[in-house]
Amino acid sequence: VSDLQEEGKNAINAPMNPSTVDIHPEDTLLEENEERTMIDPNSKEDPKFKELIKVLIDWINDVLVEERIIVKQLEEDLYDGQVLQKLLEKLANRKLNVAEVTQSEIGQKQKLQTVLEAVHDLLRPHGWTIKWSVDSIHVKNLISILHLLVALAMHFRAPIRLPEHVSVQVVVVRKREGLLQTTHVTEELTTTTEMMMGRFERDAFDTLFDHAPDKLSVVKKSLITFVNKHLNKLNLEVTELETQFADGVYLVLLMGLLEDYFVPLHNFYLTPESFDQKVHNVSFAFELMQDGGLKKPKARPEDVVNLDLKSTLRVLYNLFTKYKNVE
Repeated sequence: VSDLQEEGKNAINAPMNPSTVDIHPEDTLLEENEERTMIDPNSKEDPKFKELIKVLIDWINDVLVEERIIVKQLEEDLYDGQVLQKLLEKLANRKLNVAEVTQSEIGQKQKLQTVLEAVHDLLRPHGWTIKWSVDSIHVKNLISILHLLVALAMHFRAPIRLPEHVSVQVVVVRKREGLLQTTHVTEELTTTTEMMMGRFERDAFDTLFDHAPDKLSVVKKSLITFVNKHLNKLNLEVTELETQFADGVYLVLLMGLLEDYFVPLHNFYLTPESFDQKVHNVSFAFELMQDGGLKKPKARPEDVVNLDLKSTLRVLYNLFTKYKNVE
């Protein structure tokens, strides 16, 4: 064991791979052509990587609050399938035919198999690439677990904001001809929200953000002028598009002004306090827009509430296009 451990450390610390990675004895006891993967320690310290894990843990705990389940560490709490079963049952609103408690490794893998088959039935028709397996999750492979959770969060339109463009460096240790060889690969965990939601069509705002950010201020100024022309009638004024539409109140009031009707106050929260109340307001505003003949907004209500500027601009620009000549 000591020899293998030393051999593994030498391979990891070879001149071609200057990054120092601590590997455990079980990572070096490999069969011929077998491989193990581990996340480079530097990647684990990346703020966006930490944020992704925190957002997913908070989301799981929020979904399972009635089950009195508290997840603290993804690898340790999800590998046996118990939490994943409860999570999927709650999200999909269906009961899985599995044993409630399974202590044996065989039982855990059988439960994982059932849960993942149900997940695959949901995701495959929507073009998701399956980047996890029963074995990879059971051996607590964090990368596989994260891929699975990101896919579930996107599929079920979780009311969370995943950090975009999260990648990690992964060290792959492989045994060939009795020697351990290591390679480093970059694993992409998240792209953009639009890409992960399956909205692959790009629009003018994608181009604006990517290639002409200098013109962004001109667009924002035009939209601010447009919304204030109407909101000023209620003695309201917008100076920050990013924040002042996030609770949905101004969106609802704006729709009433543009379509010339009074929105009963019991239909929305005039002073929303919780995330859910804000999402309700924005969703209600979207319904009013569709009633007015507009297409369903590309943005998610949750993205507007989470201060996603691109989503907010898309919504306001649609209003501007239709109502710019309304006095």
